[in-house]
Amino acid sequence: MGLFRSGEILGIAEEALEFAREAARDAHPDEYMGLLRGEAASNLGLEDSGTVLTEVLVIPGTETNPVSATVDTNMVPNDTRAAGSLHSHPNGVLRPSNADLGTFGRNRVHIILGAPYGPGDWQAYDREGKQTELPVLDVPLPEEEFFDFTQADIDEQLREEGLDTDPGGRR
Repeated sequence: MGLFRSGEILGIAEEALEFAREAARDAHPDEYMGLLRGEAASNLGLEDSGTVLTEVLVIPGTETNPVSATVDTNMVPNDTRAAGSLHSHPNGVLRPSNADLGTFGRNRVHIILGAPYGPGDWQAYDREGKQTELPVLDVPLPEEEFFDFTQADIDEQLREEGLDTDPGGRR
């Protein structure tokens, strides 16, 4: 994984965009909002240098209604892989509102998904609110490693720390 604060955004992974489209459909008629994280292209087997948007973060405490979505900024992770945001417009309009433009300055790319949330019902914008091209890339997403351990690993760790329990549950 590596830091990528510099470098070009090469595109969005097809699976990440499909997740966002489904989430927007599920939230309809309310807006949907998520944050985008990326992965170094080299970690995805691409020869290009840059970043591929691979994840949509759902932020706890996000409030939505048919005309707006607000993220609880206290719940946003301090993340070096943060690359942008996305949200839906249930009315289908793919242009950013003045309120949208006010949030665009933080990251490099912002996506608006419009109803009915089909394959062509979205548009990407840069931090100034200018429409930008964002290719959809068919790349394998990295394996999630959050729970990359087994019960045997836990038992071994407990033994090493002297916290081993016998089969009867006594210490």
